[in-house]
Amino acid sequence: MGQDGAPAPPVIEVEGIVTRFGAQTVHDGVAFSVARGTLVALIGGSGSGKSVLLREMIGLQRPNAGQVRLLGTSLWDAEPADLKRVRRRFGMMFQDGALFSSLTVAQNIAVPLHEHTQLGDSTIDALVALRLLQAGLPVSVGAKKPSELSGGMRKRAAIARAIALEPEILFLDEPTSGLDPITARAFDRLVRSLVDDLGITVFLVTHDLDTLLGVVDRVIVLADGRVLADGTVQAVRAVDQPWLREYFSVRPSARLDSIHGS
Repeated sequence: MGQDGAPAPPVIEVEGIVTRFGAQTVHDGVAFSVARGTLVALIGGSGSGKSVLLREMIGLQRPNAGQVRLLGTSLWDAEPADLKRVRRRFGMMFQDGALFSSLTVAQNIAVPLHEHTQLGDSTIDALVALRLLQAGLPVSVGAKKPSELSGGMRKRAAIARAIALEPEILFLDEPTSGLDPITARAFDRLVRSLVDDLGITVFLVTHDLDTLLGVVDRVIVLADGRVLADGTVQAVRAVDQPWLREYFSVRPSARLDSIHGS
């Protein structure tokens, strides 16, 4: 709620997105909004355009039609200065982490701080240490190269870089892909803590059903170019659609009792 009691404006607004590649229409009027301080997952079958939509949502790819607004700023109509300001207010973790292999972990985390702030080296060093701790890593990891880390630690290092500028929104692309189950669930808990403890809005693309069952507030399902379903895991699971029936059939319904917040 806003200060006047009115509903707070959404921090993510996706309106009428149309995406075509030649004769193929990937998105045909995709629309939804996301409230502040929630953890939202985007799911869908192979070829449904999840990662394409994510790139459009962060301004890396322009759709054929439609609008994306982050924190009230249109990504496609904003002046360069306004666009630069809004980009400081969200973070992105790509599927493979996309850390610079030639830099140490600490240097990787410091990149956005050097690029977007005028902070001194000692202040940046202190912030890097804080981000490592917030990502569940010891400060000593900062001296290592990404190649020296396990997959789970690289993902956490990528999270530390993504939150370097204290973003209001964090986008994650398949964050648990390639992780063993124990490490994946620990990563889920880290992401949930970013929402609960830091108030960050998290929007993630995933295929991991355990992530949905464990930590997600809301699920958006892409199919046939549109939003097929949108709601809690329980509500989405109740939708009678072949892909969703198959998707949820890999876990017994009793697992739904463990959904966060149920």
